[in-house]
Amino acid sequence: MSKTKNTTLALVPKLRFPEFRGTWTTNTLGSFAEIRSEKVGEKTCVPMSITSGIGLVSQMDKFGRVIAGSSYKNYLVMERNDFAYNKSATKDFPEGFIARYRGDKLAAVPNSIFTCFRIKGPSPTPEYLDYLLRGNLHGRWLRKFIEVGARAHGSLSIDDEDLLALPVPMPDGTGTLREQQKIADCLSSVDELISAQARKVDALKTHKKGLMQQLFPREGETEPRLRFPEFRDAGDWDQLQLGTLCRIRTGKKDANEGDIQGVYPFFTCAENHIYCNTFSFDTEAILVAGNANVGQTRYYKGKFEAYQRTYVLTDFKGILVPYLYAILAANLTADLLAHVQTSAMSYIRLPMLYDYLIRAPREPDEQQRIAECLTSLDELIAAATQKLDALKTHKQGLMQQLFPQAAELEA
Repeated sequence: MSKTKNTTLALVPKLRFPEFRGTWTTNTLGSFAEIRSEKVGEKTCVPMSITSGIGLVSQMDKFGRVIAGSSYKNYLVMERNDFAYNKSATKDFPEGFIARYRGDKLAAVPNSIFTCFRIKGPSPTPEYLDYLLRGNLHGRWLRKFIEVGARAHGSLSIDDEDLLALPVPMPDGTGTLREQQKIADCLSSVDELISAQARKVDALKTHKKGLMQQLFPREGETEPRLRFPEFRDAGDWDQLQLGTLCRIRTGKKDANEGDIQGVYPFFTCAENHIYCNTFSFDTEAILVAGNANVGQTRYYKGKFEAYQRTYVLTDFKGILVPYLYAILAANLTADLLAHVQTSAMSYIRLPMLYDYLIRAPREPDEQQRIAECLTSLDELIAAATQKLDALKTHKQGLMQQLFPQAAELEA
């Protein structure tokens, strides 16, 4: 395919600003961009890495150190508004991720897994192209050219010519730059809302973490630093083995016994439960993932099924279930990570869970107050996270409306 092929489309985006009514075209990436192959050599540059879905970040910020080593001189130089195509497959971007460099200092990326390119003229604007590529415009196109390389980490083998043949949609005519900028500004405003909401979620999580450090005794102490007024004279807390507070066992089912049409929750070690048509438990339980999402904790009351590596905690005694769940949900994963067994997959052994120490006030009413406090914070965090997810979904839908879709571009 020619690098300079332009095609006028009869179709336009489903959503368009009212002042723009002209046609759209597709221009191949190679018609307005060029591959950059300048090496670092003796230049001083900021060594960069990439986080798929986020963008370019300095190696120092990502790894806490520069990992370039002796290959640094062969890194590719990047200037502001240059683009880097990372040819590594990830779950969300199996065809690789393309990011725009927004910094002012010279940057550099490894030449072994990156292809860099730069817009040659005024159109498209870097901001407009950035949003197109962050929406994975290139994924569907490159899929037909990509072969997985020999390296185990998922390096992709693709020619520059195939990348440059990528069809890129853009408004046609004299108003193209204004429309491109308006689309970019619209999406940028949504990004600002997403960033603000993400900061709110992080602030709530930080607040909860700090509160828990005050509400629970520290190492070597028998009372917390912060206590509800009515319990300030309630005395020392107990430290008890989890295995003495409940019955601990595992489920018996294999994960492939799930049924999408099932009626009972089936708790595996995945992030979300599935369903099945049988149940082995009919009780109040705390469920702990024994592998995969090690230590992930959930609460359920009723009929359910459990995977053979999911631990099922039942028959509680001497402790309030809401309090125990609040502690395990907040602390178990972090506390166990240093002790999990590693082979092909990390997992929890039963003695490790049995011996896990639980700190608890002796008064059930104090346990209840702490559980209610933490639960209310969890509800705030869940609501804020739900709003964040809604904003991300809104942005995704908006992008599908503001740009012609990949299938339409290839029609």
